Amino acid sequence: MPRFTIPPATPLTREEAARARLFQPGELGPVHARRRTWVPAMVPWRSNAEGAVTQDVLDWYARFAQGKPGVLVVEATGIRDIPSGPLLRIGTDDTIEGLRRLVETVREHSEGETRLFIQIIDFLSIRRRPEKAKFLQRFLRPTAAHRDALAERGISAGTDDEVRAALASLEDEELLAVLDEREREDLEFGHRERVTDMHLEHIRALPQQLPELFAAAAVRAERAGFDGVELHYAHAYTMASFLSATNTRDDGYGGGTDPHSPAGRAGRARLPLEVFRAVREATDASAFAVGCRMLGDEVIEGGTRVDEAAEFATLFADAGMDFVSVSKGGKFDDARQPKVGAAAYPYTGESGHECMPTIRVAGANEDGLEGPLGRNLPLSRTIRRAIRANGHTTPVVGAGGINDFALAEAALSSDDPACDFVAAARATLADPDWFLKTEQGRTNAIRRCKYTNYCEALDERHKEVSCQLWDRDFERGDFGGEAIRRSEDGKRRLIAPPDSGE
Repeated sequence: MPRFTIPPATPLTREEAARARLFQPGELGPVHARRRTWVPAMVPWRSNAEGAVTQDVLDWYARFAQGKPGVLVVEATGIRDIPSGPLLRIGTDDTIEGLRRLVETVREHSEGETRLFIQIIDFLSIRRRPEKAKFLQRFLRPTAAHRDALAERGISAGTDDEVRAALASLEDEELLAVLDEREREDLEFGHRERVTDMHLEHIRALPQQLPELFAAAAVRAERAGFDGVELHYAHAYTMASFLSATNTRDDGYGGGTDPHSPAGRAGRARLPLEVFRAVREATDASAFAVGCRMLGDEVIEGGTRVDEAAEFATLFADAGMDFVSVSKGGKFDDARQPKVGAAAYPYTGESGHECMPTIRVAGANEDGLEGPLGRNLPLSRTIRRAIRANGHTTPVVGAGGINDFALAEAALSSDDPACDFVAAARATLADPDWFLKTEQGRTNAIRRCKYTNYCEALDERHKEVSCQLWDRDFERGDFGGEAIRRSEDGKRRLIAPPDSGE
């Protein structure tokens, strides 16, 4: 497949930038942002096994703060105090002090110019793909269906151990024919809980538990000094799964037998709305913003498309959300099969490629933009139209391959804007100062993302995320000093080099 060539940066003077909407202030409910530039949540794998704010976490966000974006969103942070690797947590009051240090660090390095939100998330259990023997011995629960299938093959098995041994003797293709759909998935991909697993008590209880858990996490964020929270309603995680058209729960919190019907859509939106209301009631609406990250398109078979996403966004605006940030895809449903011992990764199938489009993405989007650039802006435009048509001015955050002033400004300033704030993750990872350099008329000095998703490959392996454009650059120390923080193997720097001022 041919690679898309990233065009040169748009030349810009400081005077031209001063007149641009991109660098004008904007309101997010009670929060005033000095610019419409936005760094969305990225998971950098800088925490520890306790989910604490480490020095590496502080340095990571300090470097982004130096670029003085209008808004910086801290990575997906778990609302439960459960082991989840080196991901930040906000599930207990013990986390507040570390998060307060993070807030203070961003304030200091942005000179008070960046508003700081934290993205709060819930996720369900997912296991690594097991070896065949381990799956049969530890995870498979023998049933009458297994015994019947073995009997049809002339194999008699009475006890559970006999069933497991008999299944282990089958060739792989025959074994898969004996297993049901979920058992095959558990063997070939690893077991993954779903919000529709109503046979599990803790899954049935999610609607009763999650509003309080999200509200408590938001209160901790408020106490730590954040300007607001972003509720994570996107990608492969719990709240997005409730919104999804694949949510067939029949307890009033899903779509039942017809997820696309008016009643089905109301059921899918019910818990996201209840979570928002709980968070809003628990925090100060006069000073603390509450918005969400949501999907404009799930990009999976039978999934939510932009028309339903626009309806959900309008419901959120009706309820009083302070902003809606639009993403796309990133689902487990079409993820690539992982290797044995690895977990499924939701950014490997078509939905994942659309979430983080690369230079290998072919064709143009509805705006005529080629390759990865601005690929998802038509979704945020459709959602913004729906919100405006319903009488709300709720700001919409657009994202997806935005790497240049002209693209960002057009998204904000056309006759039919795609968004009210412009978010750029990979472009900002490549150069945390790119918004600032653009504002200063130094577009020729921007280190520009190549959209090869080198960073995503590190994320998939749960390695500290860095950018190929700077992680082997050891000429300048971190923050202009002599020391350079390196990855565990010592081969990569962990923080982008300081701005040379050129």
